[in-house]
Order: sequence, then C-alpha cells, then structure tokens
Amino acid sequence: MRVAFLCYRGNMKSGGQGVYLHALTRELAALGCEIDVFVGPPYPCELPWARVFRLPNQMFWGKRFDKRPGAFLDRERPWSIFRPLDFFEFAVTRFGFLPEPFAFSARAAVALQRELRRGARYDLVHDVQSLGYGLLWLQALGLPVVTTIHHPLSIDLRSSLARDQTFRERKGSLTFYPVRTQARVARRLAGVLTSSGASRDAIARDFRVRPERIVDVRNGVELPAAAERRARPRRTELLFVGRCGDPNKGLEFLLQALALLPHDVELRVLDGRPFGTPLDDALRELRLESRVRFSGKVSEPELQRAYRDAAAVVLPSLFEGFGLPAIEALAAGTPVVATRAGALPELIEDAGAGRLVPPRDPPALAKAIAEVLERWDEAHAEALAARPRLEEVFGWRPTAERTLAVYRRVLAEWRTR
Repeated sequence: MRVAFLCYRGNMKSGGQGVYLHALTRELAALGCEIDVFVGPPYPCELPWARVFRLPNQMFWGKRFDKRPGAFLDRERPWSIFRPLDFFEFAVTRFGFLPEPFAFSARAAVALQRELRRGARYDLVHDVQSLGYGLLWLQALGLPVVTTIHHPLSIDLRSSLARDQTFRERKGSLTFYPVRTQARVARRLAGVLTSSGASRDAIARDFRVRPERIVDVRNGVELPAAAERRARPRRTELLFVGRCGDPNKGLEFLLQALALLPHDVELRVLDGRPFGTPLDDALRELRLESRVRFSGKVSEPELQRAYRDAAAVVLPSLFEGFGLPAIEALAAGTPVVATRAGALPELIEDAGAGRLVPPRDPPALAKAIAEVLERWDEAHAEALAARPRLEEVFGWRPTAERTLAVYRRVLAEWRTR
C-alpha cells in the first residue's frame, strides 16, 4: 500500500504531531507500506523509511508577536510575501486568525498533485489533524483521505473561553480556533482515526461526524526498557507533565491538593513557571513557592529519569484526548493518580494500574495521593505488572496494525461507491 502522509508541523519537538508522524510512518513502513510525507516546518530531522517533501511557509503566526520593524519579511526574499498564499497568511494573521492548517492543506494538495502528474500513485492520503479544505480537493481527484483527530478543537476553544476574562480575550479565542472549518472537512472525509473512546464521542458530538466513521485505534507510545523493582524514592516529590497554560491540564487543582498534604510532599512541574498568571498568584496565596519547582521542558532521557525519580505522577486533568504521561509513568514503574476525565479512565482500565478521582476535587485528589504514598511499594508493583498490557495495547506496532486495518476498510468502501 502506498500512503501519502500530510503533517503541517513535523518535528518531534514541536508537539504530538511530530512524534505521531515519526513513529507511525516508521511502523507502517516496517509492515510493508510505501510512505511519502508532505510536511511543514519545523521539519522532521530524519525519516529514512519515507520520501519527504518539505513544504515551506513563512510562519507568520509566530512573527505576529515580533514587534521589530519588518520582522514579518523574509530577509533573503522580502518580495515573497506577495505570493498569493503567503500574502493570505500574512493578512489573516493580522486579524488574529490561524491560517496555517488551511494554507498547509492547499500547499500539500498542489505538491501531491504535482507528484501524481510525474507518475506517482497513492492508494490513500492520511492527514494528521490539519483538516484544511485542500483535503477535499485531493478527495475530489479520487483519492480517499483519512485524518487523525486526537481531540476536536472545540474542547480547546471551550477551555480558552472559560479562562478569558475580557471581551477582547473572548473574541481572540473565537477568532483563533478554526472549529467550523475542521468540522466541515472532517464530516466529508473517507474516515477519521482517533486515540480514545472519549475523543471519538467528542468528535461525533462537536464535529457531527457519524460515529460509525470514527475508529479508535488508540495511540502508540515509545515505551522505554522495562523498569525493574526499586526502593521508594527518598524524596517525596510528585511529578506533573504538561503545559501550565492549558486549563485542561488542571494544575490549579493539583496545587490546591498539594496544600492539603504534609509539608514534606513536594511537586515538580516540567514546564516554565507561569509568571503573572492566576497560577502564579495561587502559588503565593497557598504558600507553595518553596514546595513547587518548575524544571521547564526537558530532553527525552531527562524525562524518563524524572518519571523514575518521582514518588507518583499526577494528572489532575479536566479533559484528555489520550493522556500520554499516564502510560509513560506506568512504563517506568511509577504510580499514577489521575482524574476521571476524557480518556484517562480508559487508559487506567487498559493498564490495570493507577488511581482515579473526580476532576475539580482537590480534597479527593489529596486523599488519593496520600493513600498511594502510604502504600507506595504495592502501587509500584502494580505499575510494574502493567507492562505486558502496555505493550499489547499502546505499542506503536499494534497501533500501526490497527491503522492499516482502517486503511483496508476505507479502501474497500471507497471502491464500492
């Protein structure tokens, strides 16, 4: 099977898109697929198992915040801003819109059509959540297009609106998220893949995609070497992995829970300190500044070390389309406390390890953490015992096999139309 992958941000350090692209294309290639990747910046480092077509853009959204005169211009080719798609991107970012997914889909459609004219043939196109109108162009050419949606943007929009305090902030949120565009495109594609039952339900509800067209293939995780039994950490430090600025992550509720725990229980946050935000105010009001340390983003080896050193990993989320830190922590043999939000109950049930509490409930969260710390050896043993299930359900090879099964089903349905 020959598959064209489309991903508008392809570097593994740019977020989940890059990781997903790298790992899934690797495993599909190992299963015998021929892969071409059409990708935007920041570009992936190496994909030796695929042909890679780099589709440039001028990153106007990021330049919007650079106040230096002429910062939005390409220094080597300043006139390139007048190319139609580049000028469109520049113009709409001035009004607060995010044009990158649409513009990428248009560039990808042009580049892929160019390859078709050169004699390339594709059985199927797999989009990684750009959901731009260019995908409908490709489908009109006769190519079935499937897309991966980890969770619908409507969830991010609701969280952003809940956080906004002024009319200008609310207007900015409504302008920024292309929810309607993505919903229109998703409803018209040949298939939708997602990573959990919770995300499947959210896509069906918010994007109005027919449920039978959405397939939960789970999400793969790069599992480290199997953890070995170890002694309880000397330092009672909890670990939070996620972006402080994302209200869906629920860090404020973890801080409130920490204030209810003994003073020797500390917290490490793998993100920068959110100065000048309500979270920063909460740190001072709860007198937690000496008990919480912000380590910023860390490398992959440092992340694995952080998982092993933690007494427990806590996910106080209000919604998770998947919940990667829960799986990574259990793979490291570290106990997990999470909320019954989004996909987290599914992950904990699949793994057979971890504690669940209601979201937005600091006393319940504090109680669960205290119980895990009290019976740490038993919780550690449960995490170690989860390893076979993690490999079976969340390994990248099983995920690729389930994805390939979706491809075959979509192609069979497409050929009968």
